[in-house]
Amino acid sequence: MKEIITPSITRLHDLLDYDARKFTNAEIQLKNSLPGWINTANSVKLKEVLLKYMDYVDEHIEKLDEFFIAEEINSLSTKNRVMHALIEEMGEKLNNCTDKEVKDACLLAGIQDINHFKISSYGTAAAFAKTLNMEKAADIFHGAEVNEKQIDERLSQLAKFEVNKKARSPISLPE
Repeated sequence: MKEIITPSITRLHDLLDYDARKFTNAEIQLKNSLPGWINTANSVKLKEVLLKYMDYVDEHIEKLDEFFIAEEINSLSTKNRVMHALIEEMGEKLNNCTDKEVKDACLLAGIQDINHFKISSYGTAAAFAKTLNMEKAADIFHGAEVNEKQIDERLSQLAKFEVNKKARSPISLPE
């Protein structure tokens, strides 16, 4: 197996390129996990939000590819250990949830954990790109940050008005 050599990070530009490689891996990991989570969701509205999130993830991957082409860098991604840990944690929690309403609350909260990580990451990348006068790259990262904030707002509203209320008092049926 060929070893991927990560270039040294000696400039802000290098840091931006390094982070972008990690974004690609994070988005791919998320894309692979979302279908199973969508199938796990009980709430129709939660499924709809997660399907929209899938569209955003696909869009982010496409835009990151555009960034790599413009930067003339190899898009071989670097493993994103943070996303891996968040996905692993989600799986563990979901496996331990026995009530469908509580499982929806667990799923929604886990997606928001991932979402908040991505808001921070894309926001930082947008700031780096802006500082480097890389307007097109700044637009790509800012656009991804805006998408993440939109999903976060939808999830927050769904948690407040439906999911958390149902999870508060789940109906347990005798076996």
